[in-house]
Amino acid sequence: MNHAEGKDRFVLGMSVAEEGFSFTTSIETALISAETEIQRLEETIKSVESLRPSCDKLDYALAASSGVLCGIIDIFLVGKPGESPAGEVTDKWFANRTTDFAKLCGWDGKGDDPRSSAIRFLEKKFKIPYDQRGAGDAASYIFDLNPSNHHFKSLGHNPTLLGLFFSILDQFTNQSHFVSGGELISLQNADGKFELHGNSVPEKLFCGFVNWLGHLISDMSGSSGSIGRGMGIPSPLWAWTNDIIAIKSKLNIPVSQFDNTINELALSIYKEEYDVRFQATQVIPVFINEIIVRLVYAIRRLVKYFLTTEKEERSASAMWKACEPFSNPTVKRMLTVAHGTFCMMDLGDATIRAFITGGGTFNVTEFFFRLNIVGVGRFTISLYGEAKRAVVIRKAESEAQFSRSEVIIVENYLSGLKLLSELYDDKELVDFLYDFRNSDMFIQAFQKSTRLAELRMVPDNMILRTKSDIDLYFREGNRQ
Repeated sequence: MNHAEGKDRFVLGMSVAEEGFSFTTSIETALISAETEIQRLEETIKSVESLRPSCDKLDYALAASSGVLCGIIDIFLVGKPGESPAGEVTDKWFANRTTDFAKLCGWDGKGDDPRSSAIRFLEKKFKIPYDQRGAGDAASYIFDLNPSNHHFKSLGHNPTLLGLFFSILDQFTNQSHFVSGGELISLQNADGKFELHGNSVPEKLFCGFVNWLGHLISDMSGSSGSIGRGMGIPSPLWAWTNDIIAIKSKLNIPVSQFDNTINELALSIYKEEYDVRFQATQVIPVFINEIIVRLVYAIRRLVKYFLTTEKEERSASAMWKACEPFSNPTVKRMLTVAHGTFCMMDLGDATIRAFITGGGTFNVTEFFFRLNIVGVGRFTISLYGEAKRAVVIRKAESEAQFSRSEVIIVENYLSGLKLLSELYDDKELVDFLYDFRNSDMFIQAFQKSTRLAELRMVPDNMILRTKSDIDLYFREGNRQ
């Protein structure tokens, strides 16, 4: 037995039952709560760490190699309009898609030149009022409209949202809108024979959209009267120069010299066959770069999964989670490296050729002929993702740092609880009450009580070890 007096008294409440005892405040419950809290904090830290890329040297090397390979493809197979081996393949693909669409719309497939025959059929089926070509008509004298530039200058021929807007507007009002010389020009009563089908506004809007889309497809591979390759529809990545001038003109905002210069540059490269077909050609090396990097990432992680996972533990879901080449910071960092390397090679080639063509001076037109604007755009997206991820990590890092500090505190608390749990692991000793009440073996009961007092760290001079100690204690208590 043990006792304590005054300020040194420490009482731990417990109840004793036939099957054992329990603490009033459960140490086991505190242990479980502390372990749960540590698990929650560790999950918070892991969620922050998962935002960081885990690329190794081989990942970076493979990503850069992919960028170099695709840069070589861009330099030697894409090149510039009119000198592009890959562009010839793309032109044929677009011509075949035009004839396929014409057949879908009812074309009989007859004609000496299938492409021209299909285009002529589509132009009649999807007739629009803004198809002036500037071939001997008033537009050729007013703003230099001709067959080589009318697809670019005509807003309805631009594959952009603003192009769709002006196409439907022109079909409703029988007008033609053009951008030329930094100005927005409209022709009233553009086609006296044109009539937009539909009995209600929704029906007319639908017919206007179908006419716009069908006519764009008919012009992808040039006009029906084109000789050779023909002038296709402008690239949507350059047609925005028309959109800026049109919007500013409608809002009565002065068009700047810079706007006009960029627009003239876009027109000049369009006239050299830089249309949507060549823009599609530029997509090829960028797409190959994307595929190679994702495949390399997936294959490396797949091999690692099979080498580090026992056969009995493998599953399709776990395998996919280990090698999924999407939506994780590691593959995104590899893509940034790959597209950055590609852009470095492309920019270097475009710059060198611009100086060579210009005879020592920088030829801007040649530079933009060679510049893979699709690759630049894809690299820009990667850089934006990296910057956004850095901001998120920076914000989350403070929370992670706080969680790390909390983990240390909770671990210390948990260690104390475990020590306390071991200290009070006295089930075999606490049953001395049962021994006193139900057994004559009071000597063993005394021994248990003494050991319990020692375990509870009661001062040695206050432990009652013998029956005489007990008698003396109670006698002195009665005197007081």
